[in-house]
Amino acid sequence: MIAIVVASILYFYLSKRLLNPIRELMEATQLLKNGEYPDLIPVSRNDEIGQLVQQYNQLIAQLNRNEVDRKKLVSDISHEFRTPLSNLNGYLSALKSGDIQGDQELFVALYQESQRLTSMLHQFDQLKQWDYTTSNSYNHKEIQAVKPLLEQCVSMFRWTLKQAGIQLELQVETADVYVHTEGIQQVISNLLDNAIQYYKGKGPIRITGQKQNNGYYIGVSGPSEPIPDQEKERIFQRFYRLESSRSRDTGGAGLGLAITKEIIDQHGGSIQVETTAIENTFWVWLPCQ
Repeated sequence: MIAIVVASILYFYLSKRLLNPIRELMEATQLLKNGEYPDLIPVSRNDEIGQLVQQYNQLIAQLNRNEVDRKKLVSDISHEFRTPLSNLNGYLSALKSGDIQGDQELFVALYQESQRLTSMLHQFDQLKQWDYTTSNSYNHKEIQAVKPLLEQCVSMFRWTLKQAGIQLELQVETADVYVHTEGIQQVISNLLDNAIQYYKGKGPIRITGQKQNNGYYIGVSGPSEPIPDQEKERIFQRFYRLESSRSRDTGGAGLGLAITKEIIDQHGGSIQVETTAIENTFWVWLPCQ
């Protein structure tokens, strides 16, 4: 009788210890089947069952990261296409209504902008992981004259600037840089779009370029509310928005500056912001070839 009781207790204990993790795995996989992400299962043993639970937890953690990356990519795509499509629609609408007359320079700018959109679509299609910062996006670099590159970016904003009644000054020194052309165009477009959206005050938006310290500095300045010192680093974080001056109605999801920084990082450069009481300046440094 004692042996039977002891055996029953051991059987109950061992069965419970063995079956509980399996039961938790079954419940978690059922949640996963229904489209829900279950919580991680506590690991309290080092045998094969414990290793199975640990591998399952790693799988759930990876699926959660993939879901976050997927949502991030969707937001990135939406943000990246909004500005060039708005520019194209603005120019095409103005041409259709006869407000402006097309010329060879404008048609070339419109064509190149549409080509850049096509190239961006191709890049997104080639991504093997749901991660915007993959190095495959910016491996292809070439020597590029920086002045025509900046002039091309500015030309796509002429109509927007005219409608907003904002003057733009372009003072750029001639130099060659080793860059991914579409990537740097996206950087300048993001910074210029940022300066237009948060323009407040008087005076022109200025784009300057100068070769210095084995690199090339590009500055985009515009009248705006000052950025507090404690916020200067945080504005380059994904989805971070200055509540005093940004909202989803005007500033989107707070991705532009974060994406800009990622592109500059891929080029081995740097970006920073300087602010005064009436003006903000974003400085981009790129290594020269």
